Amino acid sequence: MSDPLDSPDGRPVPPPPRFAYDQHTWKEISYLLSSFPLAVCGFVYAVTLLAVGAGLTVTVIGLPLIAAGLSGARLLGKAERARARSLLGVRVDEPSPLPRHRGDGFFGWLWNGLKDSVGWRAVLYEVIRLPWGILTFTVTLVGLFVLWPVLPFIARGLSNADRAMVRGLLSPSDELERRIEELESDRGVVVDTAAADLRRIERDLHDGAQARLVNLAMGLGLAKEKLLEDPDAAADMVDEAHGEVKLALQELRDLARGIHPAVLTDRGLDAALSSVASRCTVPVKVSADLPERPAAAIEGIAYFTVSELLQNISKHSRATQASVDVWRSEERLLIQVQDDGQGGASLDKGTGMSGLAERLGAVDGLFVVDSPAGGGTTVTAELPWRDRSQQ
Repeated sequence: MSDPLDSPDGRPVPPPPRFAYDQHTWKEISYLLSSFPLAVCGFVYAVTLLAVGAGLTVTVIGLPLIAAGLSGARLLGKAERARARSLLGVRVDEPSPLPRHRGDGFFGWLWNGLKDSVGWRAVLYEVIRLPWGILTFTVTLVGLFVLWPVLPFIARGLSNADRAMVRGLLSPSDELERRIEELESDRGVVVDTAAADLRRIERDLHDGAQARLVNLAMGLGLAKEKLLEDPDAAADMVDEAHGEVKLALQELRDLARGIHPAVLTDRGLDAALSSVASRCTVPVKVSADLPERPAAAIEGIAYFTVSELLQNISKHSRATQASVDVWRSEERLLIQVQDDGQGGASLDKGTGMSGLAERLGAVDGLFVVDSPAGGGTTVTAELPWRDRSQQ
């Protein structure tokens, strides 16, 4: 019989009393007996950290010592969570690691360490646990020889108090703390994506329009030299340069469209998706049910998500037709792109699909791929709506 430690709504519920020395009771007894020696070690560590660190704050090593000691307290808390999980069945989320920002340096590390609430709560846990550990060790040890018939009840009551201490002091303090790690990861994705986009723009300018404009300048220079001695040749060179100008303008328009298309800004997501669908090599049916426009940033992410998916369909799917559906559901923008191609698309790391999933995840979006081999591909994306009026 397993411990019903959580209610259906997710709140912790103390396990019910048991009337036999089953494996759960013996685990609780083991936990209570082992708490005393571990509590002594933890108490010595915490008191030494506080006393020595506080005493040395007048020197340059005091605060760094406290910060390093709090990192050690984190490790003690992690060990205690593992012990409680193994012997008491307490399911406690791991707190997020300390945020580390590139370029913070020593003082950034020091400040993050000193304000670490997880480390301070672990220190408090070690200080409180010694007197409690002495009490539980004594009562449990006496119970083994004197109070044998009622020891399961005693062990259950004492271990329930330990469960409450672990949940109260060693679990993440609130939802914000649990989100820190995700936000740190999301920030890295956004930075990497922006850097990749800048490299792409630089490459497209260098290899495309810039090279063409250089050739244009050289051609016009030669035409100028031949203008008097060979007007016909100069005229031909000017005509050729005129063609180069048209091509350069087209490349610049394509590049600008890749950054942020004017049709998206002027006419919204429906018209922009119809425009990008018209350039797909596979016939695409676009359906958009958007009574109003979402935030500009969300429109941009939705546009480029569909654009990349349609490029994948053109290059890899071997499909004969595709569809794009966009609609609003409460405060979410939903996108579904389907094709009847060969399937086999995946979210494996390093693929274009995984990059799209990371981009959407950075703004609390979702990205789901259903692509059985030979059965076509359905990609469903979900983004927060975020009204323009709230920007």
